[in-house]
Amino acid sequence: MRSPKIGQADFRRRRGVFEMAAAAGLTIAGFFAVLCDPAVLAQGAGAALDELMAGEALPDVALGAKEAPVTIVEYASMTCGHCAGFYAATFPQLKSKYIDPGKVRFILREFPLDPLAAAGFMLARCAGDDKRNAIVDLLFAQQKTWAFTDKPLEALSALLKQTGMSQKTFDACLQNDDLRDKVYKVHDRAAEKFGVTSTPTFFINGKKETGEMTPEALAKLLDPLLKG
Repeated sequence: MRSPKIGQADFRRRRGVFEMAAAAGLTIAGFFAVLCDPAVLAQGAGAALDELMAGEALPDVALGAKEAPVTIVEYASMTCGHCAGFYAATFPQLKSKYIDPGKVRFILREFPLDPLAAAGFMLARCAGDDKRNAIVDLLFAQQKTWAFTDKPLEALSALLKQTGMSQKTFDACLQNDDLRDKVYKVHDRAAEKFGVTSTPTFFINGKKETGEMTPEALAKLLDPLLKG
């Protein structure tokens, strides 16, 4: 299903996500479902690994050994149900079987498909590099409690208070225009350089795969790269 035609500039304006959904003639849940493409796994041309790993507007917060033979870069959106599904069903096995033993280095990068997703990524960054991935995990795990509510920012604030983030820090983070711009620079580079159009999109040693992956599908892609 194609995304509604909303220009990139709309994502940067401080418009409410609800206004954007109404303009597209969708419910909030429907708006996010359209943006988060549920396409089956598809192979693309990929990207040169050195270009993929060139400097980003925001520093990567990687999991796993630098010398791992396989590098996975995932572009995700915080409001994408298929991204949350990957983290619930597949990521635990990826971490225990491949990341922790030093076989895979994993990097998640920001590809917000709506202003609320950008807010989630900003808040994860404001928590600090040592907490960023843990906050991303939390927001995916609790996605239904904040992303699909009538008052998502209030729900986000309540959730992040549980991690020790104060309301003052929360408000200041969401007003940080420089951080917002950097989040979208990561998004734009992925779209322009690597042809990312939907989430989740993965690059496995540069090879492009799109769509939510099961543990079995991921293993079929990783295991041949690790033989020998």
